[in-house]
Amino acid sequence: MSKTYRLTASTAIHKGDREYQQDQVTLIAHARHKGCVLAVVADGMGGRSGGRKASDQVMMTARQLFERYSPDTDNPLDLLARIVQESHIVIRLTALSSEQEPHSTIAAFLINPQGDCHWMHAGDSRIYHFRGAELAFRTRDHSYVQEMVSRGELTEEQANDHPQSNILIHCLGADSDPPLTSHLIAQLQPGDALLACSDGVWHYFTPAELAAVVDALSPREATQILIEKARIRARGDGDNLSLVIVKIEARQEEETIPASLTPLAAHEGPSSVRTG
Repeated sequence: MSKTYRLTASTAIHKGDREYQQDQVTLIAHARHKGCVLAVVADGMGGRSGGRKASDQVMMTARQLFERYSPDTDNPLDLLARIVQESHIVIRLTALSSEQEPHSTIAAFLINPQGDCHWMHAGDSRIYHFRGAELAFRTRDHSYVQEMVSRGELTEEQANDHPQSNILIHCLGADSDPPLTSHLIAQLQPGDALLACSDGVWHYFTPAELAAVVDALSPREATQILIEKARIRARGDGDNLSLVIVKIEARQEEETIPASLTPLAAHEGPSSVRTG
């Protein structure tokens, strides 16, 4: 990028009203490449141990592959595709060896130092791109009700309350290979924000509500408010919740930092923002 920018970010996770936590979330600043960041949300399914094993495997695979990634020489979509495919394979092998049925969603986005952003997802964990207080783009769920919405049979609002809203067409660990559904933001700009979250979060908000909260608050404040509001709206029947927010901000003129996206200026990890 021609100007200097900084990233501010936060993650949060809560078990909601479930007995155990199957969601996982991570936000990693690359150890060798300033301004290179990977965010991953995984919503595990398959019982107490099965779902957690699946989401844990997504996190482990993502960390290992990202550590070897170089934005100077490697294709970012190849990295994201490998995370999806290798996680899927290992989860399938876990199912065979443990006689469980572990599955997981994935929503992952990668920001390169030059400001291009790439994402990939499978299942119904989502990624939103906000430009100020407006929604620019979001992922489309690999779910039964999303197909009905796409065919014009349901509205987005009706889909949220549909009795089969939890049925997924694609996810990690299923019999069929997951889709490699990707998206590119060619150049992030000041005022842009990215939100990745599990359905335990987005289910309780309209895109306009999410955009308003993310735009008005710092990432740490926004993650806390969204979890608190989702817990209230769930009325004692809420799912696990996990989310990560990254905001792109212009640096002040008096700051003298080399022109590029710099590492996370405020990375509040799950341990410091965990609310349950």
